[in-house]
Amino acid sequence: QVQLVESGGGLVQAGGSLRLSCAASGGSIMYYDIGWFRQAPGKERAWVSSISWGGSTTAYVDSVKGRFTISRDNAGNTVYLQMNSLKPEDTAVYYCAARGRTTVVGPGRYDFWGQGTQVTVSS
Repeated sequence: QVQLVESGGGLVQAGGSLRLSCAASGGSIMYYDIGWFRQAPGKERAWVSSISWGGSTTAYVDSVKGRFTISRDNAGNTVYLQMNSLKPEDTAVYYCAARGRTTVVGPGRYDFWGQGTQVTVSS
């Protein structure tokens, strides 16, 4: 089964940018749709974005549309989340997750999860 490791989190001022990476091992990510989720303090984990196995289809939660971009490099076994114009409300632990190919890209059940990376946006 695939293992996922997130990186790229950190502390950034409001309006700044970060790029998160989700590196996979133990299998090729080309067999999986990949999603990004986040969990803010005191809140439940929430879906942020997803990308289809081939990269042709993406989806975003409304609050990040126009600011975040998901992409993937199947040859490099890595998925990225470029986050621009960051806001304090984007502060959370960000997780990537994988599930088998589906016909509808978006939230729902994901089977494999990374350990998360902290993103903190200061005002």
